[in-house]
Formats: sequence, C-alpha cells, structure tokens
Amino acid sequence: MPGARTLVLQSHRRPLPGRWIGECLESVRHWAAGQGHDYRFEDDALFLRLAADLRQRTAQQPVIAADLARLAAMDAALAEGYSAVVWLDADTLVIDPLRLRLPDAPYALGREVWIQGHKDGFRAFVKVHNAFLLFRAGNPFLDFYRHAAERMVRRHAGPMVAQFVGPKLLTALHNLVDCPVAEWAAMLSPAVVRDVLAAGGPALTLFRQRSREAPASVNLCGSLVGRELTEQQVEAVMARLLAAPAVLAPPRLHVLGRPQGADHP
Repeated sequence: MPGARTLVLQSHRRPLPGRWIGECLESVRHWAAGQGHDYRFEDDALFLRLAADLRQRTAQQPVIAADLARLAAMDAALAEGYSAVVWLDADTLVIDPLRLRLPDAPYALGREVWIQGHKDGFRAFVKVHNAFLLFRAGNPFLDFYRHAAERMVRRHAGPMVAQFVGPKLLTALHNLVDCPVAEWAAMLSPAVVRDVLAAGGPALTLFRQRSREAPASVNLCGSLVGRELTEQQVEAVMARLLAAPAVLAPPRLHVLGRPQGADHP
C-alpha cells in the first residue's frame, strides 16, 4: 500500500517528439526522487481510463481527452491509497527544485501569466492552468471538477476549444471561489521565451511584474513548438533557465505583495 506517500504522474505519447521533452520529464523525475515521491509515467494508455463515450467525443481533440484523462488517473491514484497525487505536464521543466514545495492545501492549481502581443504592445492575461495539479486524499474539489468537465463535454454540441475543460473552466471556477494556487507553477508564452533568449524585453518585464512568485517550474507550451517556437529556441531557453532561474523572478516591489493590476484574486 502506498500509505502516506505522494505520487507524481506524467504522460506523453511515444516516441517522444523531441529530446527536450525527455529533458523536461527527467527534471520532474529528479525532483520527485529528491522529495521521496513515487513517480509514474504513462503513454497513451492514460486514455483507457475514459468512458467509451468520452473517448469517442474527444477522438479528434486530444488536448481535451488528456484534460479529462488526467483527472481519472489522479482519482485512481487516490483510490489506490496515496495521500496526495501531483500532475505535471510532460512539457514542464523544473528550474528550481529546492523551491518546488507542494502547497499545504487540500488541492492546488498552477498559475498562468500569459503575455500576448497587442496593438499597443503587450498584454498580460492572469489565469490558472492544469499543467500542474495537486489533489490530496479527501480534497473537496477533484470529484466536482471531474464531474463538471465530463458533463460539459457530454452536453456540448459541435467543436470545443482546446482549453474548454482545462484553463477556461478552471479560471472561471477560480474567479468565483478563489482556489488555492501554486504561484511557482508557471507557464511561458512564446513572447516571454523570446525575451529570455534576448536577455530582456517588454514581454519578460511584464511577466515579471505580473507574477507573484519566482517560478520553480515552467510549462513550455509544447503545442506551440513548430508553430511559434523552434525546438532550438526551446532547448536554448531551457539551458538559460536552468542556469539562471532568477531571470523570471518578480522585481523586488512585487515579491512580498500582490502585483498592481492583477486580473484575478
């Protein structure tokens, strides 16, 4: 029996699409081992946990299928007897393992500070994401979230946007009930990646201003590699962040308090 142990879950199809994904996975395995957590990797077998009708409805939308399947997998891990289960997307890089400490909360979501180009420069969209999830045994959120997400997919007619039951649903819920958030579980937009590689720029400055904590892990948005970023850029930014994770840290005025103008509580 797992007993009071924590399980870290990750999944990706095989073969892996690039060397950088393997390096991301290894960073999470290394962190989990250092914390004494159990680690489990699954390939497309992850989707077998979905009910047949959900697999059919999401057959052409693998992102939504993965959003649902991770909830089923985490639920199953808690049913095995684990006291806590953590999900980290395969394109997540741990850049500061000493600061990556699980929140002392029954559940937690990741923080998304998405920096997007705008006609007047750049805009920040502050939301939550499911590239990092934590659920402890007896938490009040997982059953509801899984029920709501599956019900939305079953009831929806027509195509669904990729973030339908992931960041969009979670951000809507967070805005209403103020869910616990692991502020260090960050996500980098292509604009921020390019500025990190350029040793500075307006997108990186805005990201730092609107972040509440220095990131300990970063989701690199693998779905945009080959579209908005090259593999070489992703590998280069990984090396830069592993060498100097503080490049993403908020300026001193924002470290201890809430950044001015944050979109959500």
